[in-house]
Amino acid sequence: MNTTLIFITFLAVNLDFFFILLFLLERYRTRDVMVGYLLGIAILLVASFCVGKALALLLPEWVLEILGFLPICMALHDNDEEPGQDSHHSPVVATLVTYLAVCSGCNLSIFLPVLTGENYREFALTVAFVLFLAAMAVVLIKRFGALTVVKRLLNRYGEVLMKTVYIGVGLYVFYDSGLLVHIINLV
Repeated sequence: MNTTLIFITFLAVNLDFFFILLFLLERYRTRDVMVGYLLGIAILLVASFCVGKALALLLPEWVLEILGFLPICMALHDNDEEPGQDSHHSPVVATLVTYLAVCSGCNLSIFLPVLTGENYREFALTVAFVLFLAAMAVVLIKRFGALTVVKRLLNRYGEVLMKTVYIGVGLYVFYDSGLLVHIINLV
C-alpha cells in the first residue's frame, strides 16, 4: 500500500465534498454526518476493488493500468455537481445519498486504477487508512468550518487543485504500472 498515493487520492476525490461537508455539519449532528460519510466511502472503495479484481481476471496487468486515463479524464471533464436536497431521510441517509450522488463517479474512476494492483490484505489496510482519513477530515472540517478563509479558499482554488491532483494520480498510475515501459518496448 502506497500511503502517499492513497492520501493524495483521498484528498483529490473528496476535495469537492469537503465543501459540502461544511454545510452538512452545520445542519446535522457530527456523528450522523460521520456515519453517512464513512458508509459512502466504504461502499465506493469496495465497489472499486471488486471491479478491479474482476477486470484483473480478464486482462493482463499492464492493460489494466490504462485505467490511469480515468483520473486524467475526470480532471479534464468539467463536471460541477450539486448535492441533492432530501429532507425526508435521516441525517445518516441524507449524508450517504449526498456523498454517493456527488462522489460516485470520482471515487470509482480514481480509486479503481489505484486499487487494482492491491491484494486483499493491502486493500483492508487501505480501507482502514481511508476511513481514518475521512473521520479526521470530518473532525477538522467541523472545527475549522466556521473560518471564512477556509470557505473562501475552497471556492477560489478547490476545483483547480482537485483537477491537478487527478492528473497527477493518473500519471503516477502510468509510471507505477510499467505501462510506459511496455508501450516503449512495443515500439
